[in-house]
Amino acid sequence: MRRLDVLAIQRISAAEKAQIEAVDPAIRLTDAGGWFDGEYRETWPERAAARYLAPTAKGSGSRSERDRLLAEAEVILGGWPFPLDLRARAKRLKWFHQRPAGASNLRLGDLWGSDVVVTTSRGAGNTLAMAEYVVAGILYFAKGFFRAGIDREAGAFDHRAYRPLLLEGKTLCVVGAGGIGCEVGRLSAALGMRVVGTRRYAAPDASLPVGFSRLGGAGDLDGLLPESDVVAICCQWTPETTRLFDRDRFARMKAGSVLVNVARGEIVEEEALAEALAHGRLRGAVLDVYVGEFERLPPPALWRDPRVLVTPHISSYSDHDRHRAIDMFCDNLRAYLDGAPLRNVVDWQRGY
Repeated sequence: MRRLDVLAIQRISAAEKAQIEAVDPAIRLTDAGGWFDGEYRETWPERAAARYLAPTAKGSGSRSERDRLLAEAEVILGGWPFPLDLRARAKRLKWFHQRPAGASNLRLGDLWGSDVVVTTSRGAGNTLAMAEYVVAGILYFAKGFFRAGIDREAGAFDHRAYRPLLLEGKTLCVVGAGGIGCEVGRLSAALGMRVVGTRRYAAPDASLPVGFSRLGGAGDLDGLLPESDVVAICCQWTPETTRLFDRDRFARMKAGSVLVNVARGEIVEEEALAEALAHGRLRGAVLDVYVGEFERLPPPALWRDPRVLVTPHISSYSDHDRHRAIDMFCDNLRAYLDGAPLRNVVDWQRGY
């Protein structure tokens, strides 16, 4: 019987380990979760290490032992962070699955653009938690809650400055109607909002996601912005979406609209966002991500502006983890053993 060497380099629970091993008797799973923590601390930005590693985490084994584990693996289950030189050290590697959904996470390492098949957990993350975050961000500015902090600092109430909005009948544009974006649309429609959006290719009316009244292709974005009271960025970060929201796009947005970004900071040109706020184009912006978030604090022009709510990439967090990455990995593991196509294979040219 063929033996399949699978290496987990991100921590997995006993139940997850049992779930993976139950896929097929041919699987030999090595759990090396935590073994590479010392390497991550040395090779990743300090802020990333501080966030994702326990203060006392130093890793396990010697460099040669970790090299041997990588060299023997045909399949690797990883996450964030990961060894930046993983491809060079994993000579037998055929397939790498990363638990996060964003393919752009891998751009830092030598897996990007390599001959290794890479899959992600796109669509299997904590999409509902992220959708609730978007709705909370919309309400934060629609109801003028951001004014409460300003009034507290001033020591007096300015009642007229709140200008609360009724969401019913307002238009939300979802940029990237994938797993996260579809949940955002569903929840927002339940509040009475009209939901439109874009994804890589337009969807026929017969296949619109729940809550959407229109779903266009990438080229339809400019036509949707002037009619949208809220824009929620939920798309993948690719070469096409880098600085997708630049000065021209902010100029097209409806005056007094709200921007929410739960995707990647690189999709928004931050200087252009700051200018749009300075000129009074936007009511507010909610940023769960920003450029260089694992290396520095947010740009002062945005972080100090009361019309900008910045959080440290926590939109997927909740008290109920619904992340189904291991389920997806096991489904793909079965397909891999059977010689069938894998789901969510990263297209290096497309970027996800």
